[in-house]
Amino acid sequence: MTLDNIKQEIKNAGKIVILTHESPDGDAIGSSLAMYNALKQLNKQVDLIIPEYPETFNFLEGAEEIKKQGQEDEKYDLAIALDAADVKRLNGFAKYFENAKVTINIDHHGSNKMFADYNFVNPDAPACCQILILVLEYLGVDITKEIGTCLIAGIITDTGGFKYSGTSKETFEFTSWLLSIGVNVSEVYRKVLEVRTKGNFALTKLAIDRLELLEDGKIAFTYITKEDEKNVNAKNGDHDGLVDIGRTIEGVEVSILLREADGFFKGSLRSNEYVNVSDVCMMFGGGGHVRAAGCSIHLPLEEAKEKIINEVKKHLK
Repeated sequence: MTLDNIKQEIKNAGKIVILTHESPDGDAIGSSLAMYNALKQLNKQVDLIIPEYPETFNFLEGAEEIKKQGQEDEKYDLAIALDAADVKRLNGFAKYFENAKVTINIDHHGSNKMFADYNFVNPDAPACCQILILVLEYLGVDITKEIGTCLIAGIITDTGGFKYSGTSKETFEFTSWLLSIGVNVSEVYRKVLEVRTKGNFALTKLAIDRLELLEDGKIAFTYITKEDEKNVNAKNGDHDGLVDIGRTIEGVEVSILLREADGFFKGSLRSNEYVNVSDVCMMFGGGGHVRAAGCSIHLPLEEAKEKIINEVKKHLK
């Protein structure tokens, strides 16, 4: 059984590293910190490496101990990847994963490539943090208020505040239990979903001003450039949530956000009822979930826009 293997490998490991995907969201950060705090509780020597993440999540236990980079020649007995569907997405630190003696992959993406020695993947789970509940209990970890806060931050983020279709009965049961041990669920909700940075607010205005409705209003499209982010003094994570603006418009099935990176555009897609945006993103080497996915397009803005819109059109009814 995979969980037996995971438990034994953690027990055997001397030095452990935790990694997650690039441009980490609340589920990536929440699951990473939950695992980090759990391993510390088990008296393990562990590093958590995340080069950049939104300051929104600084309130989570252990955030001040996150490393932005590791030692170049460092080799670990065990590497654990969380909320990452592909080794290529490990924040540019795939080398720590690939050079580790043993690797573990815990995830909930349907597009997961099963890239570790031991893979514990459940595409039906709405968040990696929800999978971790089972994993941590199996490891004998005491899910404290602090660890529970990390877990609920990830669950709230990836369920859109419990409103996305993947939200399950178990999600609410676990949330209820967290409330009983003192986790302030409503305060976490406010911090991760409702509080906007000034940079995010400025980018939101730009994204709304540029938003186009296409294909009889079934597609919403907008974009953000590096110049935009510079002009509003945006910080890492300030683009979070921009793609959801289009999805809230009546009649929109797919919302598309293109965000300029270094020489290419990152595409974020969301759908409402029937389009599998993971399938769309796979055509550009990306992937994700049925209703939320991402990809990279190495083309100028207008060409990238045309390519991704044409691909989405193929999936519309």
